[in-house]
Amino acid sequence: MKVLVSVFNNLATDQRVEKVCTTLSENGYKVELIGNSWGGLPEMERNYLFSRINLQSKTLRFAYIEFQWKLYKKLLSGADKDTILLSNDLDTLLPNYLISKKLKIPLVFDSHEIFPEMPSVNGRFVQKIWYLLQDSIIPKLKFMMTASESYADWFQKTYNIQRPFVVQNFPLRTENSQDYTLINFPKIILYQGAINPSRGLDKIIPEMLNIKNAELWIAGDGPRKDEYLSLTKNLGLTDRVKFLGKLSPEKLREITCRADVGLSIEENNGLSYFYSMPNKIADYIQARVPIVVSDFPEMKKAVDVFSAGEKIGSYSELPDKINTVLNNGKQFYKNALNTASDAMCWEKEAPKLIALFKKAGSADI
Repeated sequence: MKVLVSVFNNLATDQRVEKVCTTLSENGYKVELIGNSWGGLPEMERNYLFSRINLQSKTLRFAYIEFQWKLYKKLLSGADKDTILLSNDLDTLLPNYLISKKLKIPLVFDSHEIFPEMPSVNGRFVQKIWYLLQDSIIPKLKFMMTASESYADWFQKTYNIQRPFVVQNFPLRTENSQDYTLINFPKIILYQGAINPSRGLDKIIPEMLNIKNAELWIAGDGPRKDEYLSLTKNLGLTDRVKFLGKLSPEKLREITCRADVGLSIEENNGLSYFYSMPNKIADYIQARVPIVVSDFPEMKKAVDVFSAGEKIGSYSELPDKINTVLNNGKQFYKNALNTASDAMCWEKEAPKLIALFKKAGSADI
């Protein structure tokens, strides 16, 4: 069967969507991925068809509206009776839902997060609009998956629906390539991901004054970058806080492997973050890098279940917990990280994805 996959981004760095499309393609589905030009059109190669809708809008609000209409037309022209639609997140759901109903073809909805509970919309008027859309469509869906166990529990309880499939955003398993004879000096504290609000970066940067013999490397880009650059400069930390920019997945994996500790220290600013299992945690683990994470339901599992690092209940604990991991050293966590890497890998998630699509493909619509 054909699978038309849609997502609101330019496709280049969306690792979850890339893994899903590759897995479907390798299992005999004819995949076409549809994104857009928001954020530019970087060159990319895939082993399946992809296209990006050109957006003329200059603000995100109008880009969302423009994309809905253009995506609807794109799906209508590309879908037939042997098509499964895959909608990624709430900002692609409406056109997919309408086409699914019009053509009577299956729709799988992949909710990467609880979209109206993201910090960027939490407490704003637009949150009500996203909730209105979500409340209207979610209870009518037959096939849904999401990226964490806590998300699945929340959707089931909130909408009284069958519990969504859980397909976690874990990377492919890799062998342990760490050379434990190599010792960093200074030590490397790594944050990878978007430089967005509520990611804890405004907390860790000042704490570098209290963490000695270490550098903070920030791999990523986003709307708060200039603010955090100024904070770093004002604190006199420009020699110890490095902004690496947005890196290719290959370069990022190389950087991650070098780190002594990986951070995922999100704030509880909305249920989307509180119930999330950020993919960077599994990326650190596959690189065999111990972690310091927020004491949230999903994030802490890597610490509570596998002893892969430390968790913080408040940001005042950051220097102590980071220093604990740095003083222990990477080799201290070797066995824990090897065990965690076996469990937190895409090879364990892919069969769940294929099972869901087999179910959708054989369903009576």
